[in-house]
Amino acid sequence: MKMRKYILFALTVLIVSSMLAACSSSDESADQKDASAKDGEKKQVFNLISNDTIPTMDSSMATDGYAFQFLGTTMEGLYRLGEDGKPVEGIAKKHSVSEDGLTWTFELREDATWTNGDPVTAHDFVYAWRRAVDPETGSEYGPYMMGSVIKNAAKISNGEAELDELGVKAEGDYQLVVELENPTPYFEYLTTFGTFYPLNEKFVEEQGDKYATSADTMIFNGPFVMKDWASTSSSWEVEKNPDYWDADAVQLEKMTFDVIKDPQTALDLYQKGEVDRVDLSSDFVDQYATDENFVNTPEFGMRYFKFNMKTNEHLKNKNIRAAIGRAFDKQSLVDEILNDGSLAATGIVPQEFAKHPETGEDFREVNGDLMAYDVEEAKKYWEKGLKEEGIDSLELVFLAGDSEEGKTLSEYLANQLESNLEGLSVELKQVPMKQRIQADNNLEYDLQLSSWGPDYLDPNTFLNIFLEDTGGYYNEEFNKLVEKAKTELALKPVERFNTFLEAEKILFDDAAIGPVYQTGRAQLISPKMADVIAVPFGPEYEYKWAHVE
Repeated sequence: MKMRKYILFALTVLIVSSMLAACSSSDESADQKDASAKDGEKKQVFNLISNDTIPTMDSSMATDGYAFQFLGTTMEGLYRLGEDGKPVEGIAKKHSVSEDGLTWTFELREDATWTNGDPVTAHDFVYAWRRAVDPETGSEYGPYMMGSVIKNAAKISNGEAELDELGVKAEGDYQLVVELENPTPYFEYLTTFGTFYPLNEKFVEEQGDKYATSADTMIFNGPFVMKDWASTSSSWEVEKNPDYWDADAVQLEKMTFDVIKDPQTALDLYQKGEVDRVDLSSDFVDQYATDENFVNTPEFGMRYFKFNMKTNEHLKNKNIRAAIGRAFDKQSLVDEILNDGSLAATGIVPQEFAKHPETGEDFREVNGDLMAYDVEEAKKYWEKGLKEEGIDSLELVFLAGDSEEGKTLSEYLANQLESNLEGLSVELKQVPMKQRIQADNNLEYDLQLSSWGPDYLDPNTFLNIFLEDTGGYYNEEFNKLVEKAKTELALKPVERFNTFLEAEKILFDDAAIGPVYQTGRAQLISPKMADVIAVPFGPEYEYKWAHVE
């Protein structure tokens, strides 16, 4: 999930210091009301927009950016990402690593509590991590995030080992010892991610299937607590957690969120002062690009065509996939359709994300354009693929989002594909996020625009997702290279980097996916919003230190 420039470990702090134009006294805005607190102090309240509902608040089951955003706001793991892009103290005060890099020992603070009054202990981490890899839980991210990292996690997920064999144990209440499968240089960053958050076993088990389906069926240990939320909610609030161990550092008293999918409606609310930040769709970027509160932020999120090779026999044909991946104008898409600072994608590892350990060269620059827009090449692949399949036409169901921007984007792509590949017919299936996740899991699509943002700051986060039967794709040589980079080359950075380069080339030689664009974001941000940190993965924003200025 998610992405700012800091070379390899980059974060951008979204602090805007200019002033909004004053509203008339006869139409007092929410912004003005928030500023008129007692004793002349400003109310510490942000009013914000969410682009969609939150599918789940269960840290074991979360897979999308919306869930991880609000988990990161209300929960806390061993560490959390700070302003400088490095992990800062969370439930852990410090840690040590064995000489071989395989054993990490975390010393936990004794003043952290859950909102029901229970202390946060090492046992909460053991329970949560075991739950995440337990096959009965059905977690997607547990096995993915922990599988080749925590000792025996993969075996447990595959039913080949018992839960108590997972490489995590509590030495008393406030010391957590973690054993890794292989040295993992980025493990400290992993501990900031939602899947690694603790869970209070007694509370979770008491709630059963209802756990994390509403604010009333959760307890929290982070800077804020969720209010008035259920899994179908289109609005909710988070409030400052007075029981948080570092509550003195939290200045915000409340944040309100409303699901607004229409860009014009969102912009109108911002202009009225009723919300404090708005994403600008392409139609509005040029109009507001010179506004003093305009912010354009590069991100590390990647959007790519995901092919269903499991149930669609024709998409098992490499030439058909290679044609689709080259048959749409990516530059026009980012310049005209998105117009938000996004970049045309020609690989899966984004630009400015990973640098060569010795030369400092960017990964994307070294590996070059692996799948660029090329209509003539696309047609050659298409004709060859159709001939191999013994057909002269093909109809595909394109699964896409239902936001206004999502609709515009998917319609553009469908039109490009149909125009450039003779005989191709694309049926658009535009649905809300929750339904889209279900359709993806149930393989109810042929083609979809899939999203991936980094879960940690390493090329492995983009390549690891294609290891096992992703959409029906499997390549033993690719798997061996990625596994080699993660294991025997873990402490050999140059060889490891070069191995990732080789693996990415195989991915595109196979036309396993079709890269579309690297995300950017154009926004208007109220100058009242100070010290909001845009983070590169997990939650999109960190609000712990944010405040009204």
